[in-house]
Amino acid sequence: MLRTAITGASGFAGQETLDRVLGHPGLELVSVGSDSLAGQPAGALDPRLERNGHGSLPAFVTNEEALAAGAELVFFCAESDLEAPEGTVVVDLSSSHRFADDWCYALPELRPPTGRLIANPGCYATAALLALAPIAEVVDPGSVVVDGKSGISGAGRALKERSHAAAVLENVTPYAVGNHRHAPEIERLLGFPVCFVPHVVPLRRGLVCTCYVSASEDPRPLFEAAYTGSHVVDVIDSVPDLARLQGTDAAEVAAFQDGSTGRWIVICALDNLGKGAAGQAVQNANLALGLEETAGLRLSGVLV
Repeated sequence: MLRTAITGASGFAGQETLDRVLGHPGLELVSVGSDSLAGQPAGALDPRLERNGHGSLPAFVTNEEALAAGAELVFFCAESDLEAPEGTVVVDLSSSHRFADDWCYALPELRPPTGRLIANPGCYATAALLALAPIAEVVDPGSVVVDGKSGISGAGRALKERSHAAAVLENVTPYAVGNHRHAPEIERLLGFPVCFVPHVVPLRRGLVCTCYVSASEDPRPLFEAAYTGSHVVDVIDSVPDLARLQGTDAAEVAAFQDGSTGRWIVICALDNLGKGAAGQAVQNANLALGLEETAGLRLSGVLV
């Protein structure tokens, strides 16, 4: 059992990571950090943490104290200037290190982790890259448009005017138009910029990227080749279904040709807190530590 600590555990991504660590057969939770909940029991975040067979969980400590707990694996779950402990495997779910030279930017299916300091991709970047990276060599870069839609949990737990119910319910809201922070992530791995517009939709969780491209050949065999054998990304013939993926760490990708223009429509759906955050972080940690890649992941939803 690998000693594991979490910082920033009181946010949505932190709570989702905590939940996966507790269900992981190879990880032992030794410290949970949250500057806002330090000194309080685990139940202060969620009463269910004191039930359901979890036993006696450690009380919250400050993020600095969590880093000093001697863990072999640490998850950074919030933006911070925390220093990674020497010799420890660290997976950062925030954007703090995605462009740092000494951290590896790791999206397991496309760019597996290569070191102990791992920058987890953003949720929109994950979906867009899963949809575009396997076909990047056969698309016209100038043709690519990415239309993204995400549930409100993508905005984080902190209160914001744009996440108020009055702003979200019965509404679809484009935001950060022409200047979203995930656009440089997408560009760096693809090798070319894309036109990307994100939207907030009135859902708690889930994310869909619909990508419009001109391609020199049928891209579908390239997806099959890229994701053959993957237990996380499914290439399907039908339209990806967000409801099927909510609460899971899986993703679905599908491509369709527009009958009028000949352009290709590539759709990727995933849970922004699962494959878009905590699930991918655990997947990256598993690969970096030589564990079973899918250990601790949720890969199937509830059939209705």
